[in-house]
This record gives sequence, structure tokens and C-alpha cells, in this order.
Amino acid sequence: MATTTAPAPEYAAATERCGLLDRSERGKLALTGAGAKDFLQGQVSNDVAALTPGTGCYAAFLTPKGKMLGDLRVLDTDVELLLDTERVSLQPLFNLIRRGMIGYEAELHKRTLERGLLSLIGPDAQAVAGADGLLATEHSHAEIEVNGVPVRAIRTDLGFDLLCDATRTGELRQALQNAGAAPVSEATAECVRIEHGRPRYGVELDDGVIPQEAGLNERAVSFTKGCYVGQETVARLHYRGKPNRVLRGLRLSAPVGAGTPLELGDREVGRVGSSAVSPGFGPIGLALVRREAEPGSLLTVGGAEAEVVELPFG
Repeated sequence: MATTTAPAPEYAAATERCGLLDRSERGKLALTGAGAKDFLQGQVSNDVAALTPGTGCYAAFLTPKGKMLGDLRVLDTDVELLLDTERVSLQPLFNLIRRGMIGYEAELHKRTLERGLLSLIGPDAQAVAGADGLLATEHSHAEIEVNGVPVRAIRTDLGFDLLCDATRTGELRQALQNAGAAPVSEATAECVRIEHGRPRYGVELDDGVIPQEAGLNERAVSFTKGCYVGQETVARLHYRGKPNRVLRGLRLSAPVGAGTPLELGDREVGRVGSSAVSPGFGPIGLALVRREAEPGSLLTVGGAEAEVVELPFG
């Protein structure tokens, strides 16, 4: 992945007002049936059984050794569990779920082409969505209407996601723009994500990463639920050990592309994950680096220099 550059006007919209991005290509599935929760509870890292209608959580599918196969958002709508994931991991997770649910009273449904997904990013997102007074916590959600279009509004860390019937996505987009949302590019959304220190599956996260290494335990892992695939490794590392790698921010002296080696002295300590040129912070990036590359360390990266910093940027 090349370094992204956020245009200043788009960046201002997404950080000061409200930016609008079409994310309909994200993978969307649904689980229905009396056994849906029981099945998913034994598969993912977070406590799905504790969800009630209108709530949700972030979770991960793991290998038996605790490595991530994919991450997802799980929403309890009362009639089904909605699953939202990166498109790159959609088919592998679909296959994994379909194989694992044999014997459970549950059915798996594809929703990617049936549902549009528009993201509102920025401090005015709630007002633009018409969700004032609703949904105070991340992953909480409710059915509302936006200029006559039925949507499911979902609180995110940066604003709101709006799910609608795919055939009405264009109508919803126009209504949001009329309400003050400014279209922004994927590059701008990526820049804001990097600033907030949120790793992305397929970039910082893959099947070689344990959740704790990427700082995901608080968001994605329950240590009080029952057994699930990969639990033993995740729990052992949490209670008895320290990860060899940690997700950190990079303040770069010049733009650097993903995959570029990071060196502390003569030793490689990681590789650049996402990187962006931020109008607010200049060239920045995310990387999983060995724990000896502590905040304040100066690393060499290609022909540039990188200062290791805590996340989020700011």
C-alpha cells in the first residue's frame, strides 16, 4: 500500500465538520436462528452472548494459536446478528463460519450486495445523521429514518455508519450531503484512522498477529466469557507474558511506503504498515515494532527517519 495523502479541504471536513464516505464494499453477513449466539460465542474473542438488541461489539476470529484470521463488528438486532468485516477477509470468514456451524440451529446469510454502507466522520456526524440524543457508546445502533430512507445508524469511534437497502444508497448519500456532509476520499479516511491509532486487517493485522500485540485486548477480547478458539494463547499472554511486538505510531521525516523495514541500530524491529501525509501531523504511520523500540526511539526507514510515538497521535 502506497502512502496516502489527505487533501486539506477533505481533511478539514472529516476532522472539523462531517465527512462522507461510501463503504458499501465492506463484507456484510448475518446469522439467524436460535443457536446463532451460542455458535458465535464459541468462535470469536469477545462476549457475543452478553449482547442485547441495540448493542454490538468488536471481535476477532483466531487460530488455535491465537493468531487473527479476521476481525468483525457484531450487531444484535433482535432478529439477527449482523456481521461487518473487511472485504479482504469476507470469503475466508464466510467459509470458516459455514464449516463451523454444522450442528447448530443457525443459518448464514450474505448481505454485502443487499446493504449499502455510508460512513459519517467528524464532530458533526451525529447531527447530520439526525441521531441527536441517540447511541452514546461505540457499536450501539438503532433504526432511524434519514429524509424518508430507513437506515440502521451505528455509532463508531469517529462518527456514525448508516446501513440501508442497497437500492437506496444514492438517495441516502444525497440526503446526507444536503444535510451538510462533504464527500471525502478513502485516503482522507485512512489518514484519520491512522491518527487515531486504529489498526486495519489486511494492513497492520493478519494471520501472524495476536490481538494483544496490536493493542486490541480492551476492544476485542473478553477474559470472562467461556471457551473460544485461540483462548488459551490469548489468556496466557495477557496474564503471564509480554508481547514481543507492540503497535506504535511513527512520526516520519518523509513519506514512506508500507512494508519498508524499520531499523533500530543494525537490527530490523518491524515494517511500516499504513502511512499517510496528514495535514495536521505531517508524514505519519503505524507499525508493529519490537518492544525494545520504545516511544521516543529514533528508527531508520529507507532514506528517512522515524520517531516512535504512543497512540493516538496528538
